[in-house]
Amino acid sequence: MAQSIKVEIKRQSNPNSPATTEKFEVPYRPGMNITSLLGEIALNPVDVSGKQTTPITYDSNCLEEICGSCAMLINGKARMACSALVDKLRGPNNDQPITLAPLSKFPVVRDLAVDRSVLFENLKRVKAWVPIDGSYDLGAGPRQAPQIQEQRYPLSNCISCTICMEVCPQFNDVTNFVGAATIAQAKLFNIDPSGSVLKEERLRALAGDGGIQECSFAQNCVQACPKELPLTEAISDMGRDVFVQQVKDLFTR
Repeated sequence: MAQSIKVEIKRQSNPNSPATTEKFEVPYRPGMNITSLLGEIALNPVDVSGKQTTPITYDSNCLEEICGSCAMLINGKARMACSALVDKLRGPNNDQPITLAPLSKFPVVRDLAVDRSVLFENLKRVKAWVPIDGSYDLGAGPRQAPQIQEQRYPLSNCISCTICMEVCPQFNDVTNFVGAATIAQAKLFNIDPSGSVLKEERLRALAGDGGIQECSFAQNCVQACPKELPLTEAISDMGRDVFVQQVKDLFTR
């Protein structure tokens, strides 16, 4: 077994600087993930030529695939650094270099860190929250049937990693498509007994520019989602509800 791990990392010191690739060799330890690999480089930021460099900038928080912040391109595939195991990335002979790059559809902040604020702007567009009137005690909320809880729970597992947006062919500057995560969260709150008060506003937002009509049902999002959310079902259901809302609006003008 190889005693070192070869890593090639795409780097960019700021949003306007040219991108470069730096190569590293990191001592091998069993059970390493990409996050621990980047930690090893931070301890000794020296490239393969012996040149002193800087630690790699990347986003990370929970280290257990919950916060969604460490998404990046690993061997060309969008995935979470904390759950990407080195032993599964080096090829059958453990000699292939691991390549790391930032997500390609978001503005680079530095190195592997990108600005994913577009997701949260999209969530604002569809009002993906439960409205609360004031900060005082409102008492118990409405009861939820077990069937509604079973529908909502998988959707509530979204970690805002934006991997579904990265792999979506329709998420680009031309379409302004909001992406699967936003649509799924709109469904989550539409079927919530308290959140449903904003249901019509969410559906009208999804009927507008960059809304659900931009989805081509490529289903890349379903395959790439690290939490295995039922995104195809959510998009299909919301497409139906958006159409019904448009018909209602047509006859109530």
